Amino acid sequence: MPYRRKFKKAKGSSDNSCAVKKAEYPNHVWTYDFISDQTEDGRKLKLFTVLDEFTCESPAIELDRSMRARDVIAVLEYLFMVCGVPKFIRSDNGPEFIADNIKKWLEQKRVGTLYIEPGSPWENGYIEFFNGRLRDEILDREVFYSVKEAKVIVEDWRLEYNNHRPHSGLGYMTPAAFAADCIPSASPTAQPQEYRTRNVDNSLNKTGT
Repeated sequence: MPYRRKFKKAKGSSDNSCAVKKAEYPNHVWTYDFISDQTEDGRKLKLFTVLDEFTCESPAIELDRSMRARDVIAVLEYLFMVCGVPKFIRSDNGPEFIADNIKKWLEQKRVGTLYIEPGSPWENGYIEFFNGRLRDEILDREVFYSVKEAKVIVEDWRLEYNNHRPHSGLGYMTPAAFAADCIPSASPTAQPQEYRTRNVDNSLNKTGT
């Protein structure tokens, strides 16, 4: 009988829920996830969605036939250079997110991981809401004939979401406008608390597991 490799699961915890450990400033907590779709010929599409929980701005939606841990690292490497390095990243315990190479890479970048309780997607509510809007407004309405076409349509939606979609939780500002309004003070040694903040609890005081 052939040997079946068993993947080690990250336990996760409800203590890492977005309702418990809340983002307090831009680049404090990012969240990421995968969502699936297909092209007209039935072939699979995999979308990697990334969101800043404080500003609700999505820095990227990467799309391809398949994505592995190395692809996640490549996307994050680029985003860290362009947007800055977050203090924490929240996710479920999917195999792409708990792979040893990505965990070691995030540790080298000094990014804490917040794994939610398995089977509890509501604990990662920001990205679940974002993915739901993407699903309702694009994926369930469009028929994609190629990966290239899907990338163009999804990217147009992401830009519209960031730049033209007011959010009540952001004072009816768009995510991009709110993020721009969170620019730190002119001090060259600006600290995170100098950013404009929302009413949140000071609960992220240690790295999640």
